[in-house]
Amino acid sequence: MEPRFNLFGTETGSKLAKRFAGLGQAVHQTSLPAITAELVSLRASQLNGCGFCLDMHVKEAIAAGEDPLRLHLVAGWRETTVFTEAEQAALAFTEEGTVLTRDGVSDETWAGVRKHFNDEQVAALICLLGLINAANRMAVITHQKGGSYQIGAMAQFQD
Repeated sequence: MEPRFNLFGTETGSKLAKRFAGLGQAVHQTSLPAITAELVSLRASQLNGCGFCLDMHVKEAIAAGEDPLRLHLVAGWRETTVFTEAEQAALAFTEEGTVLTRDGVSDETWAGVRKHFNDEQVAALICLLGLINAANRMAVITHQKGGSYQIGAMAQFQD
């Protein structure tokens, strides 16, 4: 499958991408741990089948110091011992917030998030999940492939 459209190659797409990247940067400037943010982005991208975002978030996580072994285990996080309770709560939230049902996130998952994250971090987590799911959808719709992402590439779209 070849990319069908260069969203960033248009005036409108570039303008919106700049604002979108700025929102992502705002999330990364919160107290939500950067590695947690990358794990959330990676898991949502796995669920949505977004190769472009998988490529980006694996590379950005490694650049931020994440252990590649943990990244390999994200899809099976429930069956591992390498994620903290807080990360497990964020990953459960990611799954339920990505594959939505009528009820949204379960009370049990919500309680886990509230146990491990303060109000500012919860706000960041909610916004991050909305952003990564939107990014996944844009990349999947336009058939963007993973493999060529360069660390820090999205910075060009920030103010």
